[in-house]
Formats: sequence, C-alpha cells, structure tokens
Amino acid sequence: MRIIATAAIAATLILPAVAEEKPIALKEAAGRDKVEAHCAACHSLDYIQMNSPFPNAALWDAEVTKMIKAFGAPIDDADAKIIAEYLKKNYGT
Repeated sequence: MRIIATAAIAATLILPAVAEEKPIALKEAAGRDKVEAHCAACHSLDYIQMNSPFPNAALWDAEVTKMIKAFGAPIDDADAKIIAEYLKKNYGT
C-alpha cells in the first residue's frame, strides 16, 4: 500500500515536468539527418545547442571522435565526417 502511494506521489510530481519538455529543432542543413539519427540515439540533442557557443572546428572533430572511440558510438567514417561538418558549420565558432 505504501509503495502505491509513493508511486502516485512521484508520478504527480514528475509527469508535469516531463510534459513541458520541448523537442529540440536543429538547424536545417546538410547532415542534420545523420546528427539526429546517430547522436540522438545516445543523448539529447540539446547538448549541441547548449554547447554551441564554445566549440571551434577542432573541438567538434574531437567530440565526434570521442563519441566513437571512447563511448563506442557505431558511426562509420563517412557519417562521422558528415556529422562533424554539420556541427562545425552550424554550431561552431
């Protein structure tokens, strides 16, 4: 009984916060489909927009490489290049 009451209270507190989340709309440009398909498979796309004032081209290249080599993102070389180019052109400094 206590578990059901706790779950009900938790749902009451959490559901309004989830309902207010807005979808992330990345800039329309070549490569966006690859970014949405590969990057959103593991994390929210809002990281791109939140961090976009900071990365230069070299940092975006390093981020894409890190996602593949350190975190094991299953992205082939061709798609990695497209993703990096999209990020540099649309969210780089």
